[in-house]
Amino acid sequence: MTEQPEAGPELAAVTRRRPDPVESAAASKLWWEHVADEYQAEGAVFLRDVGFVWGPEGLDEAQARLLGDPQHLADARVLEVGCGAAQCARWLRSQGVADVVAIDISYRQLQHSRRIDDHTGYDVTVAQADGQYLPFRDASFDVLCSAFGAYPFVSNAAASLREAARVLRPGGRMVFSTSHPIKWCFPDDPTERGLTADTPYFDRRSYVEEDAQGRAIYVEHHHTLGDWVRAIAGAGLRLVDLVEPEWPEDNHQVWGGWSPVRGRILPGTAIFVCERESG
Repeated sequence: MTEQPEAGPELAAVTRRRPDPVESAAASKLWWEHVADEYQAEGAVFLRDVGFVWGPEGLDEAQARLLGDPQHLADARVLEVGCGAAQCARWLRSQGVADVVAIDISYRQLQHSRRIDDHTGYDVTVAQADGQYLPFRDASFDVLCSAFGAYPFVSNAAASLREAARVLRPGGRMVFSTSHPIKWCFPDDPTERGLTADTPYFDRRSYVEEDAQGRAIYVEHHHTLGDWVRAIAGAGLRLVDLVEPEWPEDNHQVWGGWSPVRGRILPGTAIFVCERESG
C-alpha cells in the first residue's frame, strides 16, 4: 500500500437532513477512503484480522451462530456487504467456507484487506461496490451478512433490502447489524452525558457532516425499528430474530459512542436475522 490517500475534506458544519442515495453513497466513499488507515489501526484489537464480531459489545459469530450451522455454511456461497478490510469474510474462510465474496465502497479499505490476506494466508475475493446496488445476478448467494458495514449508511432501507433479497436464493439467510434505533435519541457520547435523551425517536432526518461548500462528507441514517421491520417484510424476507446484545461485564472497551457506561443501560446494536421467502 504505497499509494496514500489525499488529505480529507475539513468539517465545517453538522446538520440533520435527508440526503438522497447518490449523495449518501458519495459521502460514504469519500469518508471511508480518508479514514480507512486510522480505522484499521485503531480498530485492530476490536476487529481482529481474522474475526467475526457483530458490534462493539463483542458478540462473536463463533458463539452466536446467527448465520446458521457452520457445517452447512461450508457448502454455501456467502456475500459480505460493507466488508471494510474483510475481517468477517476472512473468518468465514478460516472456518472452511470456501466461496466467500466481500464488497466495500472504499478502495482503501480493500487495500487493507489485501495486506491482511498476505499476512494471514487467507485470501478473500473482494470488489469495490455500493451496498445499495449489488453487482451480482439474481439468486447468486445462499447467505448475506453485514456487521455494521453498509446498512447504517443507506438512505432508503426498503430499496437496499430489496436489493439484498434479490441476490439471495430462496430460503437464503441475511443477517445484518446496525446502530440500535433507540441510540439516536441520545448524544453519541460514551460518558454519562450520553444517557440523557435529547432527540425525538421519530426524527428520521439523517446525521450529516458537511464541508465548507455544504457537501456531505459523512452521512449516517436513522431508521426506526418499525422502519426496518417493514423494509424486511417488503423485501420478501422473513424476520427470524432480532438480537439486542447486552454489554458483557468483562468488556471495558470504549468504541466511539459505545461504552460500558451506556451499554449496560441502553442497547447500542440491533442485529436482524432474516430469511428469503421460498415462494
